[in-house]
Amino acid sequence: MSNRMKKDHLILLLLVLIKFFLQYSLINTEYELHRDEYLHLDQGNHLAWGFLSVPPVNSWLAWVVQTLGASVFWVKFFPALFGALTIVVVWKIVETLNGDLFAKILAATGVLLSILLRLNMLFQPTSLEVLLWTLLYFVLIRYFRSEQAKWLYVAAVIFGIGFLNKYNIVFSVLGLIPALLITQHWKIFLNKHLYFSALLALMIMLPNLIWQFNHNFPVVDHMGELAERQLVHVSRLNFLKSQLLFFVGVLFVWLPGCYALLFYKPFKEIRFLFWAYVFTIVLFVIFRAKDYYAIGLYPTFIAIGAAYLGILFEKSRIKWILKITSLSIPVLLFLPLYNFAFPNKNPKYIVEHPDHYKRWGLLRWEDGKDHSLPQDFADMQGWKELTQKTDQEYIKVSKYGKTLVLCDNYGQAGAINYYSKQNIKAVSFNADYLYWFDLSEKYTNLIRIKEYSEPDELIETGPYFKKAELVDSIVNPYARERGTMIFSFMGAKMDIRDRLKAEIDDAR
Repeated sequence: MSNRMKKDHLILLLLVLIKFFLQYSLINTEYELHRDEYLHLDQGNHLAWGFLSVPPVNSWLAWVVQTLGASVFWVKFFPALFGALTIVVVWKIVETLNGDLFAKILAATGVLLSILLRLNMLFQPTSLEVLLWTLLYFVLIRYFRSEQAKWLYVAAVIFGIGFLNKYNIVFSVLGLIPALLITQHWKIFLNKHLYFSALLALMIMLPNLIWQFNHNFPVVDHMGELAERQLVHVSRLNFLKSQLLFFVGVLFVWLPGCYALLFYKPFKEIRFLFWAYVFTIVLFVIFRAKDYYAIGLYPTFIAIGAAYLGILFEKSRIKWILKITSLSIPVLLFLPLYNFAFPNKNPKYIVEHPDHYKRWGLLRWEDGKDHSLPQDFADMQGWKELTQKTDQEYIKVSKYGKTLVLCDNYGQAGAINYYSKQNIKAVSFNADYLYWFDLSEKYTNLIRIKEYSEPDELIETGPYFKKAELVDSIVNPYARERGTMIFSFMGAKMDIRDRLKAEIDDAR
């Protein structure tokens, strides 16, 4: 290995280490896991080829996390790892495009100090999704620069795994197909290896497709519900605005990358990527997609833009000024964001210093109102309190028979299952917990975790038990779950499994 290559690899390793350091420093210890993380972690205890809202890959990672002890370190490790690997792939894209060391560092820094720091905080499928989108484009670049069929099969494997991770990757292919048809690469559709590789991808996806079929395609219902409740409220204009803000620190990099794909002759063979971007964004706009669905597009364009700028700067008399300035911009723009865009300040500090958070709209929740904390931060509060109080009641009532803990939402159920010292297996009529009820047991007691709402749970459920009381509630002032109530019902007057079965059937 040459000294130059050793130097390149050492710098890349340093950037990867900085990535891990940043990810672990972005969350103040007063915050707990996010409500979504509890569901994804619990899926690792119920391995299957599919779930109501996501395919299975993240559940396999959750199983690994559970096997390693499920500490916060391991929960956060895999998102950080996928973010670090995205940086490595971006580095390799620049290298493939004959970019110099400056271009590699610029691209890697732009990806490092970006929206991916927020994305890679949480144990969700999204971090792996961005990595797989970037890998898919990288492999296609390698294919069209070499015409070696092996890259088509590698792309098929990446897409297959991506499909098993998050269905959103389908949009990448829907954008690529017309992009290839209108460029010089339309002949790929005459290549038999394309169809053999597509068959390989289908074989990888098949177990999940069979699972979907056997469960009446819950993904269709999920997407319909998502469109009805959330996507219908998505502003197309705001979607487009967000695309400029996600990687604002290197906006001056990826926009020239788009230009280079159109007009820079050495990049002509990968021009299809520009049109893939256009078609994919159009599809997202048509379907009113959430803005972060498109994040996987940008690391590749940052790499292309950095390679192009590196070539331009080398021809300039002030190349060192241009290079130093370019590397400084993402750093200087990131520094102020570090102070308020991440949960690295404790809740009390945010409440006492709300100005920056309010100015950037971070205190506005999906209900359209301003609150004391950003919604994501509030979703990382109150779970330990809920579990501790539930455990206390569980110990008391379980002396008198089998006890079921029934929650209103997946966050409550997942948090109790994660933190409980009583090995509670809480369930809910929400999300995948619908399929995790153990109805082989005859329950004598019920602990009901209820969001503050009417009608009164004592009136609704109390008549089915000999004793009913409201025992506690969440009082953490910063928690989104503040006010959530814990009801205790003892001595069932009937076999409550019949009622549970009816409600499960209705929820499904």
